[in-house]
Amino acid sequence: SVSYCASKLNMSVNYLSDLLKKETGRTAQESPHAFVIARAKHALVSSTENISRVAFDLGFEYSQHFSQLFKAKTGLTPKEFRALH
Repeated sequence: SVSYCASKLNMSVNYLSDLLKKETGRTAQESPHAFVIARAKHALVSSTENISRVAFDLGFEYSQHFSQLFKAKTGLTPKEFRALH
């Protein structure tokens, strides 16, 4: 989470958020999402693990949350993405 990263970097959440926005053009929440989605895409095309296992391996407690985030960011469900690639 953003607050976890900020605490590890000895920064306030607001300062870290502002810094990330300035340097990357992304909000503090978008940066970890982009990283997770990139890892998810790789996992979906390079393995035959079921979607729930991929979600769990990426740190999601519930595969539904993973699927919702993936679809929001890519426009496809994980299953649709895997079928296309």
